Amino acid sequence: MDPSSLLRELITLLVVIDPVGSIPVFLFAVSSVPKHLHRRFAIRAVAIAALVLMAFLLGGQFLLETLGLRLGSFQIAGGIVLFLFAMTMIFGNSKPATEIEEAERDHLAGAVFPMAIPSIASPGAMLAIVVLTDNHRQSIAEQAMTAALLGVVLVLTLVLLLAATLIHRWIGNTGASVISRVMGIILATIAVDSVLGGFEALGVFDLSAGMPDP
Repeated sequence: MDPSSLLRELITLLVVIDPVGSIPVFLFAVSSVPKHLHRRFAIRAVAIAALVLMAFLLGGQFLLETLGLRLGSFQIAGGIVLFLFAMTMIFGNSKPATEIEEAERDHLAGAVFPMAIPSIASPGAMLAIVVLTDNHRQSIAEQAMTAALLGVVLVLTLVLLLAATLIHRWIGNTGASVISRVMGIILATIAVDSVLGGFEALGVFDLSAGMPDP
């Protein structure tokens, strides 16, 4: 896997997981948790998210193929969903505000909800993991590299959560919201590219040869 592809995958995972955007959600989730348990809470949330995302990495495409679905179709559908998700990040409520509101409404704040799912292991992250690990186009080594990049992003997420109080004091909810919206713009671009890649995988056109003449 060339460096540009590695960088692209790393940026994709950073955008869909959005570690900075999870900081306000974490602070809300631990607001009623004793301070000495915050570290254990963060580790548990990241561990659960890692298990969920690794499950999608290992078995997501197998499930699709068992259902008789082509990955190209999934890439197109996933790209559309990611694009809609990006639009909510840009124009709707920010990621932290939305997830905190859901937690307040359902009274289920905790390491599983809203921290592990959907703040860290978001639907967008699950879709992205399956798209990035195409068994027919990516070798085992390349998929292992994707798993390693996922691990890097999750470790970064854990570090940020452990330093959440200090970071939030610097950037506040407004700063986290701004970062989330910028990431939404990047995610929208990635989503469009995923749709184009899906069309190419289905043989509609060859991106390397340019668009077909009308």
